[in-house]
Amino acid sequence: MRHPEPGTIPETAAPEGVLLLHGIGRRAASLARMERAFQAQGYATLNLDYPARTAALVDLAARVAPTVAAFAARVARLHVVTHSMGGLVARALLTRHRPDNLGRVVMLAPPNGGSEVADRLHGMAAYRRFFGPAGAELTTRRDASLTALLGTVDYPLGVIAGDRTLYPVESWLMLPRPNDGRVSVHRTRVAGMSAHVTLHTTHGLMMWNGRVIGQALHFVRNGRFLVPDARTPEGCP
Repeated sequence: MRHPEPGTIPETAAPEGVLLLHGIGRRAASLARMERAFQAQGYATLNLDYPARTAALVDLAARVAPTVAAFAARVARLHVVTHSMGGLVARALLTRHRPDNLGRVVMLAPPNGGSEVADRLHGMAAYRRFFGPAGAELTTRRDASLTALLGTVDYPLGVIAGDRTLYPVESWLMLPRPNDGRVSVHRTRVAGMSAHVTLHTTHGLMMWNGRVIGQALHFVRNGRFLVPDARTPEGCP
């Protein structure tokens, strides 16, 4: 058995890391319970606050990229867990600034295909004031530059959708069913994803839901969900 030289500290294996990206109108605290769950399993975490309401997706990705790169350099693999629009920030980040040690990605209720709520409201001054430039990019109609920014999903991605709502007006008058009050289940899907599961939870509270957290942990560890996977169908938005 080799012993370290006197005065030296033996090297230890770097932990795996998890980057957490919150949704629009949220803060890092919204993913605190998710973060604690990963920390309890030995993962290092980076739960970023970023100005989701004040910049476009391309600028948000560029703003977080240096911090993410520094964190990625300290961990064995970098996994990503996102909520809502954080999933689009992650896609933009991975298109332009992907770390070499990228692991698995889990997205909670991501508007991968946009949201009909944004379609209906993005032209209103109040919506644009509150949600800012990125809010206007959440529509179902995307130009070529945004499509290119979001890129191709060629990494292990598990998507968790919700089918319960606390927003009856949006759910009944704006969104196809099933939906979580902000995004329809159909529009959470994206071509190239590895697995998809729908749980009975709401958009705004799903990141605190124990079943959602358990599924996210299981996918990061194993590359699959605890329930049978729903593979990507043809015609994803």
